[in-house]
Amino acid sequence: MADLIPVTVLTGYLGAGKTTLLNRILTERHGGKYAVIINEFGELGVDNDLVVDSDEEVFEMNNGCICCTVRGDLIRIVGALMKRAERFDGIIIETTGLANPAPVAQTFFVDEDVKARTRLDAIVTVVDALNFEARLADSPEAADQVAFADVVVLNKLDLVTPTALAAVEARIRGINRYAQIHHATRGDVPIDQLLGLAAFDLGRVLESVPDFLDEDSHVHDEHLSSVSIEVAAPLSADKFNAWIAHILQIQGQDILRTKGILAYKNESRRFAFQAVHMIADGDFVAPWKEGDRRVSRIVFIGRDLNRPQLRRGFESCVA
Repeated sequence: MADLIPVTVLTGYLGAGKTTLLNRILTERHGGKYAVIINEFGELGVDNDLVVDSDEEVFEMNNGCICCTVRGDLIRIVGALMKRAERFDGIIIETTGLANPAPVAQTFFVDEDVKARTRLDAIVTVVDALNFEARLADSPEAADQVAFADVVVLNKLDLVTPTALAAVEARIRGINRYAQIHHATRGDVPIDQLLGLAAFDLGRVLESVPDFLDEDSHVHDEHLSSVSIEVAAPLSADKFNAWIAHILQIQGQDILRTKGILAYKNESRRFAFQAVHMIADGDFVAPWKEGDRRVSRIVFIGRDLNRPQLRRGFESCVA
């Protein structure tokens, strides 16, 4: 087991704070060498641009969910990493917020090549303390992600009262009584409580889910979709802010997650925009590098999205 490379699966529903937690891991001085695999539901990648510049290698898997349509890509990437001469201290997989972690975890037990070189170290699930109750009501994936967790990062404590926090923690305990729970505001959990835990216990999982190792066909809500839009011309910040505020105000209940990397006119830095339902945030991040295509990309994930309407609106934000 000591020769096997540990794999940490970082999961959690849309907007829970997985990328923020991943950035904390990558910026800590841990002295290790990690490969990072990011899965996005949309056809255009945005999360890779939201990950901080680091010495780690980042691999993207887009246009599908890691637990079903692009699972083969995960096997190929892990297999390619294992063939390289350099040694990795670990692999971190950030799943899309719609992923059921069970089929992802299966990969490290049912694929013989992957099983021979890696071991599943832990499933770390990030929970949005503010929206968890609502997600349990409308998204079975939210419960699945907690059920299979070895570690739960109960995030966004600054947005809830102590009473609400206690209620959410009780719901988590009702789903999974084994997981370690760490409280966090912006993913501020020490790295030694996330990596190198040897926490995944196949025997415990099989006790509660006897058919865990069987192939599983995971199907998403048919009304849930992703709309990805790209615009080549520079945007007007004022136009974008007015448009996105209007969209989130009238459709925010159905838009679970919004992420974008924007190129504003006369601005050398990229603007990273994120929203969960109607709660939006954004800031300038690293400058555009020489040779970069200065295009604006935005991804909406939600129910019954109107692709033509969203595209027309985003294109209307051109400066």
